[in-house]
Amino acid sequence: MEVNRSVLIQENRQINIQLEQSGNRAMAQKGLTAIQAHILLYILDHSDRGISLTDIHREFGYSMAAMSGLVKRLREKDYVRVEPCARDDRKKILFGTDKGKEAREFLDRAICEAQNQLYSGFSPEELATLDRLQKKMLQNLSTLTQNHSKEVSKS
Repeated sequence: MEVNRSVLIQENRQINIQLEQSGNRAMAQKGLTAIQAHILLYILDHSDRGISLTDIHREFGYSMAAMSGLVKRLREKDYVRVEPCARDDRKKILFGTDKGKEAREFLDRAICEAQNQLYSGFSPEELATLDRLQKKMLQNLSTLTQNHSKEVSKS
């Protein structure tokens, strides 16, 4: 049986959309979207020394403009605070606030519940295979992006 690759891509997109919608519903209680919650948790994980917007951008792959807007909303909701970097006045360092830290247990629990639902019925071997295949797909896309960048620079 041959697998329809277009259907695979469509189903992956549907999984992402449904996961995002489910996360948004769960996070609405805290006035957050799913991506805001993930970014907030990342900032909280690095709150001991702080983290820059550039570092978050590199980790998640969203544009700097999107990341800036997202962090701005987290600041407006008092989940994140910003301090200037001692070594570079242009650079800002992000830290979780007390409100952000208080939300952590809720966020961790909600994400754990979503993961449990998403992977329900998967064996450890199936999860390991899924992990390996997703990493392979990401590597393939990374190679495609690098090759495209090389072609553009030659033009």
